[in-house]
Amino acid sequence: MAATLNSRLFPTRVYLRLFIALLAAAAALPQAAAEDCEWPESGDAAPAQAAGPDGVRIASPDELPIEVTSGAAEVTREGSATLSNGVVIRQGDRRLTARSASYDSVGRRFKVEGDVEYRDPELRLKGGSGFWSADGGGEFTGTEFELPARPARGAAVNLGLKPSGELNMREVSFTTCPAGNSDWFLRASSIDIDQRKQQGKGRNVRVELKGVPILYAPVISFPVGDARKSGFLFPSFGTSNKSGFEFGAPYYFNLAPNYDLMLTPQLLSRRGLGLEAQFRYLSERSRGKLGSRFLPDDDLAGINRSLSSLWHQTDFTDNLRFSASIEHASDSRYFEDFALGPVGTSVTFLDRYLSLAWLGRGWRLDGRVQDFQTIDLSVDPLSRPYSRLPQLAFTGAWPLAGSGLITSVDAEATWFDRDVGTTGLRMDLMPRVAWPMRGPGYHLEPSAAYRLTTYRLSDLAPGADDTPDRQAPILSLDAGLVFEREASSGHRLLQTLEPRLRYTWIPFREQSDLPVFDTALPDLNLVQLFRTNRYVGADRLGDANELAVGLTTRLVHADSGQQFLSATIGQRYFFDRPRVTLPGEPAETRDASNLVGEIEMAAFRHWSARFAMVWDYAASNTLLGQAGVQYKPRNDTLVNVGYRYREGLLEQWDASAAWRLSPNWQVFARQVYSLRDKTSIDRFAGFEYGSCCWRVRLIGRHYVSNRTGENDTSVMLQLELKGLSSVGTSDDTFLRRGIRGYSPDPADPLP
Repeated sequence: MAATLNSRLFPTRVYLRLFIALLAAAAALPQAAAEDCEWPESGDAAPAQAAGPDGVRIASPDELPIEVTSGAAEVTREGSATLSNGVVIRQGDRRLTARSASYDSVGRRFKVEGDVEYRDPELRLKGGSGFWSADGGGEFTGTEFELPARPARGAAVNLGLKPSGELNMREVSFTTCPAGNSDWFLRASSIDIDQRKQQGKGRNVRVELKGVPILYAPVISFPVGDARKSGFLFPSFGTSNKSGFEFGAPYYFNLAPNYDLMLTPQLLSRRGLGLEAQFRYLSERSRGKLGSRFLPDDDLAGINRSLSSLWHQTDFTDNLRFSASIEHASDSRYFEDFALGPVGTSVTFLDRYLSLAWLGRGWRLDGRVQDFQTIDLSVDPLSRPYSRLPQLAFTGAWPLAGSGLITSVDAEATWFDRDVGTTGLRMDLMPRVAWPMRGPGYHLEPSAAYRLTTYRLSDLAPGADDTPDRQAPILSLDAGLVFEREASSGHRLLQTLEPRLRYTWIPFREQSDLPVFDTALPDLNLVQLFRTNRYVGADRLGDANELAVGLTTRLVHADSGQQFLSATIGQRYFFDRPRVTLPGEPAETRDASNLVGEIEMAAFRHWSARFAMVWDYAASNTLLGQAGVQYKPRNDTLVNVGYRYREGLLEQWDASAAWRLSPNWQVFARQVYSLRDKTSIDRFAGFEYGSCCWRVRLIGRHYVSNRTGENDTSVMLQLELKGLSSVGTSDDTFLRRGIRGYSPDPADPLP
């Protein structure tokens, strides 16, 4: 029989290593009193050390000595021990406590019982009993655990802890809700968590919200941190009149640290089965994403439906960038049937291009190939955009040393192609010299330019000139002053008065024989008012002998320069009435342009406002009008009221709001009402309830298609279990687009 110590109670801690050394020399020991107990990794050998930055070996947690404290102990000659009256076992930053414990020297592990508690930086648990070994592994029963770095917590009938930090739990419940809150739980027959990879896997999993099961899966993967892992994600679902109930089960492929893939099989109750895919990639100089949604043999349309997109960017050098953006829809009604966003039903064309940009010192060269897919087939073929196959554009500006002059060149060569109408090559060149003079409170800039535009055309009417050209000089003088005065006796506010004049002279050139590839006449606004050419695009150069006049006043903070209020009014005065027009554009018969004005109030006590209009002074008639007022005390709490008017086309009221009623409740709403049609063309409303560990958002929408006039109703539901995943349709983007200024993250905490 092995010699043992008689059971004795010690008021101080017990040195087990000293006991073992003494037992090796004698069969009996009358008494021992000591303070700390350290157990080496193996026998009495010194623990192994890892190399530190200064060459000093630093022990890993498993290599550190073990310190045991207890109120009483019995130790055998072989080194096994029975500890009682409160046991504390430490190894580095690991700490295990229990009412009693026994140590098996052969298996080098502790058996602990009664009020078991274990702590390390990644895990805290309480249990009834268990085992813990010197290498850091353990197994415990009847446990409650916490992952403080997550944070997360739960309970398990059995919990295994491996030295590598992996947790293996059986009959387990898991949540990220704090103690005292049990709103949601993930319950499973088993959950394995790799804390180093920050990933978890559950089997026979059900998710309960407020005690109600909302999801079951035989196997599920979930994150326990920010790391990525292949596996099924939580499903998404929604409903609409056109597609019925929609369900998707995404599977995420973590292919490599710099690229991944997500495949989502989908079920649309009225249309059939589909598949959505998204591939992302990132390298040292390139990035991009490729996406596609495919619905074979749509049960309603009877055809294959799809939408594919590619976005790519490569920086070959710091000055040379290639970019591409390509989208393709299977048919013209795709966005009508599947888009849920507030602008989804107004898609007219899909833009596809490849671009190469080269930046130099003061210059830039762009090459582009561009094409468009027509989605709205009601657009006349002669009004559809041209393809650019290709387009080369150069712009540069260089100061002439010592002279104060700046020279610049804008040049472009583009081949325009389309199935119908005139096609061909357009070359445009405009050298320019300017003399900018600026000082406190003024600017003055005379400039001179010469614009030459030539064509090489095909598909013309018989007898038409296939090599027309246009050339004309351009002279301008831009001048402005800034006056300011104190607007308050406290010297805190300044008021400015900023008149601006721009004289432009361009002689008339007959241009009715030139094609119109990409040129349009934009609405007159404060930017357009001071542009040299009233047209956008090179196919028309507007003749001008005119003076543009503008007057702006601002109210700014004297210390910070923050602007509180600005108001601008402007108009063009014609010394000679313009004669150049686009096809279908009426000739100018007045001596001045329409009057444009704008008033903008920056945020003042959470209020901001903007008013703009275009007024036909001759007819005393408003052509364009826009007004908007916003109250925004927080990013997630705001109200917008707006009005839009365009003579003969639309008159609409637009009101939207996102309002946080309390830390838990938030409501959303928007209504766009057409005064011409006396009907609502888009409206939605919804709410969000969120607690510290979960959130649910429900939004219902009814809208009228911009093109077809068809009505549709949809419901979007999103359930987020914070710290785990989200279930439903992600609608943050929808709300950002639908409610101007909205952000789901408040800028300031609740008062």
